[in-house]
Amino acid sequence: MPVSVDASVVSGGPLRIAVAGASGRMGRMLIEAIIAARDDMVLSGALDLVDSPALGQDAAAFAGHTSGVTITADLHKGLASAQVLIDFTRPAGTLAHLVVCRELGVKAVIGTTGFTEAQKAEITDHARHIAIMMAPNMSVGVNVVLKLLDTAARMLSEGYDIEIIEAHHRHKVDAPSGTALKMGEVVAAALGRDLKACAVYGREGVTGERDPSTIGFATIRGGDVVGDHTVLFAGIGERIEISHKSSSRATYAQGSLRAARFLAERAHGLFDMNDVLGLT
Repeated sequence: MPVSVDASVVSGGPLRIAVAGASGRMGRMLIEAIIAARDDMVLSGALDLVDSPALGQDAAAFAGHTSGVTITADLHKGLASAQVLIDFTRPAGTLAHLVVCRELGVKAVIGTTGFTEAQKAEITDHARHIAIMMAPNMSVGVNVVLKLLDTAARMLSEGYDIEIIEAHHRHKVDAPSGTALKMGEVVAAALGRDLKACAVYGREGVTGERDPSTIGFATIRGGDVVGDHTVLFAGIGERIEISHKSSSRATYAQGSLRAARFLAERAHGLFDMNDVLGLT
């Protein structure tokens, strides 16, 4: 889809950002990052579930600040003055948010994972009307790793078995992680394979010898692990591991703000972090 410039962007004023899941771990990290970036952006809305105990509170109260923005479950109210919504929630919630974003002309940065193919098609349709940046991982480091994986897979296309191991905190609801799946897609594409046809997501019992054309996934859930990902290329006599380990969600927040700035001048289209970082 061609990139178009949004003539409605007001030059000189701070970018107005709304945050979905405002009382969650990622939502709070985003709010702190927006407050810290006060020179070029401002918090304009904060959304949460109808049963959230945080409804009616100041969105920055948890950090000892006063933002003047009240957490609300009313999507129209929360998005009324926003230019960009940043959303790290659940697929159904994100899709509901996008309907209102499209209605109001609000752009969206989506870090939510676990979408079905049909849900991804809905997002693509919305992107014909508003600018959307969607990525399974907003970390600049992870997206650099994806580029490294493309190169490694092409160079190690013969004689190496490929396994992807990921670990996350006990509260994560989807598996494998969106980042692990993206890594698998990058590797599979570099090898000329279809991940849907070659992925193996679980092994148990007598499985027989490993099929060299497969890409295996292993998932670990526990504690407060923010996010660890390793792609293993196992050959005869050597192993090559390309890893990324997150120690804080701050890296996701900073990548999200970078994506929001990128969207500020786009009227519509579906983008990813490669576009944001100029890696395409």
